Formats: sequence, structure tokens, C-alpha cells
Amino acid sequence: MKSYLIENATVINEGQRFAADLLIDQGFIKTITAAGQGKQLSETKDYTLIDAKGKLLIPGVIDDQVHFREPGLTYKADIKTESRAAVAGGITSFMEMPNTIPNTLTQSLLQDKYELAAGQSMANFSFYMGASNDNISEVIKTDPKTVCGIKVFMGASTGNMLVDDQKALEGIFAEAPTLVAVHCEHEPTIRKNLQYYQQQFKHTATAALHPLIRSAEACYKSSSQAVELATKHGTKLHILHLSSAAETALFRNDIPLAEKKITAEVCLHHLWFNEADYAQKGNFIKWNPAVKTENDRLSLWEALVDDCLDVVATDHAPHTFEEKNRPYFEAPSGGPMVQHLLPGMLQMSQKGMISLEKMVEKMCHNPAILFNIHKRGFIREGYFADLVLIEKDTNHLVTQENILYKCGWSPFEGTQFSHRITHTFINGELAYENGEFNEEIKGKRLQFNC
Repeated sequence: MKSYLIENATVINEGQRFAADLLIDQGFIKTITAAGQGKQLSETKDYTLIDAKGKLLIPGVIDDQVHFREPGLTYKADIKTESRAAVAGGITSFMEMPNTIPNTLTQSLLQDKYELAAGQSMANFSFYMGASNDNISEVIKTDPKTVCGIKVFMGASTGNMLVDDQKALEGIFAEAPTLVAVHCEHEPTIRKNLQYYQQQFKHTATAALHPLIRSAEACYKSSSQAVELATKHGTKLHILHLSSAAETALFRNDIPLAEKKITAEVCLHHLWFNEADYAQKGNFIKWNPAVKTENDRLSLWEALVDDCLDVVATDHAPHTFEEKNRPYFEAPSGGPMVQHLLPGMLQMSQKGMISLEKMVEKMCHNPAILFNIHKRGFIREGYFADLVLIEKDTNHLVTQENILYKCGWSPFEGTQFSHRITHTFINGELAYENGEFNEEIKGKRLQFNC
């Protein structure tokens, strides 16, 4: 393996900002020194020098919720294409969901995905074990040292994995051997709303109806039920993609993250868009849960900065351009995000919504803490060298020509970002540099301390 010396970087790490040199050797961060001292302290001269003057250096982003569509839906996306886009966006590790075809509901099918990723994924990876109304015997076999968590759909989304049997939910929450990650929307409320709006707008429906059908009420009912179950059974619960102001009150900020049993994630699209954007973006910002009001968006930001919400992720969920162009009731929910999560959050930091230090905490440190990931998520000596260099004060326009998703589109097309990812290191190897990939590099399976 090559060694690298990164000189004169502005490091953002563990609440601090400082100028430093950093030596990468044998896949790990070997030394971190004051800027200008790296050459003197390095034990070898056989390294590649990278001058990072004027650039930010952060730990690799860890995305705890993606849908890479493989196996079974590879016309939309696959592990190779989407992990490549993720690396270009500064994401060095991802955790992928079980609503593929077939659904990942057995340990054998889960292992198949790990074997597939080992040969295809440029980024480090983990896969959730899926839960259903009748697979508790498979769920309890999950190894918490090698699998990120159990995924429960308490609201139906893409796929057919809705867990709506109370006895099954009780069993999962009581017996899960690792973290339980939950999609929370109250399905009876959604069905009632859907029936009403289908009758009212049978032929004239637009995506503007989406937050009325998949309402804040539906989200709160389900999230509060999940919190109640987790409290009852002592479950380690992680509620995904919070989207409403009301839900933020369910979470604590008065104890350290490592001591929390109940945590929450928010996604970039719920922090960026609001219901006014449906007029221009239509189905291309149709997600489950729905993008809601401006008050919801600002409340999510407030809860994130105040540490009620713990992680920022993508819920990357591609569909084809043709599928998204269908009439509203027929168009699937979800969109691609991994290439643009970090540029989007850097843009919001520049606007004053969040400090760079807090952003790194939510996207790098906190996923590592919450999931107990082994030696990742921080810039520390002895940790895996998953690192991202960022060019500041640039103009990077999102166009069809530079979108890397297999689906070929992005809700950010036409957006000009103020920062650009120039280098991404995966396990100490330079996987991405100024638009070029080293296709030989493959990520590793994440390991968890427990």
C-alpha cells in the first residue's frame, strides 16, 4: 500500500479546527502533527505528498441509511455505481437497507449481500437485517459485531416489508440482539388520507398532496409508538428520517450520545426542501416520509443543532427518471442523494445553519458512536484512514454531465455548491481525486464494538 503525507490541511475534528500534517501508512492514520512538521516526523520518505493548503480535511462521512437496489432492482441502481457516487461525495462508509428483491429476511440472504458488496463496493459497507411479521427466528440470529442493525418498516415504503402486527413488533423490540432502526409512519392514517385525496383529486393530483397524505400526524403516531415500545423493552432504537416538528419533542439532548438508548436521524432533503418546492420539483422530491412545511424544516434544524437529533444521512433511494415522471399517485417515492449530501451540508453551513464542527459531529463522529463502529469516524492516530479533502469557496454546478447516479438525475440539478470534494481516502487508499477514480479499490465490511 502507498503511504501519503497530507500537508497544511485545516482539520475539522472532535469540535476543533486546526492546521496539521497527517501521515497515512498501511491503511491507517499513523501521525498527526502541527502543520509543517510532517516531513520531519515521518519515518519514511517513500510517500506521496499532497499539499492541502486552503483545504478542509474531515473524517469520511458515514451514511447510516441508503438503498442501493441490489439485488433485484439494478435497473435503478447497484452497489458499484452508487458506492462510487458516494465516494465522490465524501461518503466512505454506508449502511444499506433490506427492501431489495428478495427482501433480506434471512441470514443467508443477508450474507449474500455482504459477499456481493465485497467485490463491488468502493466504500466500506454494512447491511441491515430485515424484519417482518413472521421472521423473528432469523432476526435473533443477527451478529451485532458484524451487522449494523435490524430494520423495521412501521410504515410501508418501497417494497413490501410493513411490520404491522403488534405481537411481532413486541417480539422484535424485546429480542433484537442489536440496534433497531425504524421507518415510522402510521399506516392506517396514511391509508385513510390516501383514500380521501384519491377521491378528491383522481385525475388532477400533484406531489403537493404528498405531505397531506403522509402527514405529520401519521409520523408522530408511529414514532411515539416506537419510543413507547423501546422504553418498555429497553431496546436500542434509532428512528430514521425525522420529518416533522412534533416528532423532535420525543428525543433527549441532556445526556451524551453514547448513553442514549433512543436516537434519531434527519436527512438532507428534509433540511433543504419545504412544501413550496413541490411546485417546481414535483415527484422528484417525493419521499417517504414527505417533505413538509417550512416550520417543520426549521424545527428539524433547531433540534439537530440542539442535539435532540443525532445523525444526518441521505436515505438515498434512486428511481428512474421515467418512473418519477409518472402521475403523482403512480410515481414511487425516493431519490438519489449520496453524491450531494456533503456539498449540501457544507452549503448550509456557509449559510449559518450549522457550524463545520457540528456538521462533522453529526455526519462522521455520531454515526461511529451510535453504531459502535470500530476505528472509524474520527481523525485519530491508529484509526482507519477514511478521509476527505474539501476545496472551499469554489463554484460547483450540478449538471447531468457530472451526476454519477445510475438513474442519471438529481433533485439538486442546477444547484451551485460552494465547496467541492477533491480527494477521498478509503482505508488509507486514494479512491477519488479530482473527478478520477481508482476502480481497483474496494471497501471493507464494517465491524462493531459490542
